[in-house]
Amino acid sequence: MNRLQLAALGAAAALAVLACFAWFPRAAVPVAGAAPHTSDTSHASHASGTPAAAHADDAPLPRRIVSTSPSVTGILLAIDAPVVATAATTPSRMTDDKGFFSQWAAVADKRGVQVLYRNLQFDIEAAIGASPDLLVASATGADSVAQHRTELQAQGVPMVVVDYSSQSWQDIATELGRITGHAKQAAAAIARFDAHVAQTAASITPPAQPVSIVAYNLAGSYSIGRAASPHARLLAALGFKVEGLPPALAAQVTRASDFEFISRENLSAAITGDSVFLLGASQGDVQAFLDDPLLANLPAVAGRRVYPLGPTSFRIDYYSGQQMVDAVASHFR
Repeated sequence: MNRLQLAALGAAAALAVLACFAWFPRAAVPVAGAAPHTSDTSHASHASGTPAAAHADDAPLPRRIVSTSPSVTGILLAIDAPVVATAATTPSRMTDDKGFFSQWAAVADKRGVQVLYRNLQFDIEAAIGASPDLLVASATGADSVAQHRTELQAQGVPMVVVDYSSQSWQDIATELGRITGHAKQAAAAIARFDAHVAQTAASITPPAQPVSIVAYNLAGSYSIGRAASPHARLLAALGFKVEGLPPALAAQVTRASDFEFISRENLSAAITGDSVFLLGASQGDVQAFLDDPLLANLPAVAGRRVYPLGPTSFRIDYYSGQQMVDAVASHFR
């Protein structure tokens, strides 16, 4: 996996037939599906086209959950779900040596979570061999295995598909909490996160001028965070005002998700914030940004108001979100 999976979000269009959450129960096993899904079932369905089902109140709760999505594994760990194995991505500076994302790797190790397969190379034999009573998969991104759901269903593997490209980690935690019987734990995790954000906001002094969120040379791409992106919303909760791409550059956007992608040549004009937060970045990335001659005239560069959000900030979950909050706070106390 590259340092930032924003490019993978384009796969969402190809998988639009999948719901944000779609529940695929174990064939011929009644425990997985008497109750109707409480969210909009018009988009969530079995392969047969019948409405998707959720966990019945009187059904046994899953005790062996496997995750094929490292981007979702941290959320499962945050709600104390019984994760026994997870897919691992390619080791990088964002992971440990196994390919577990660094923000939750220590928690996974403490709980004995095993590697399901490495380098995001889907292994159906490994998935079946883990004997899951629930498999959690992603609808989008480089870690998606939703295209294998028919094969997994044929082998009797119950499956839930989530879409982290269109939902916050809190939304996913709430739904997975309901499905796994960990609703209280999910609510508690969200409350802890909110409390941490509120306490941090009370302890810092954000600048009065607006800021920009920039993905700078991540996998060779350049993009500006939308004002409604999860990262912008988190910064807003800390008291920052985030500006997105200027409307005048809308025609220059090559693709868009929570971030709007542009050419490097347009980057200087795209950054209007008086300060800049760099996505997925360390201090070394900040220096590269400051040294870029195309950006030399930016007020943020001239005033050296460029701050890293940390390597784990490429996607916000319970753990990386708190790390991002702490990274921001370290510069404004």
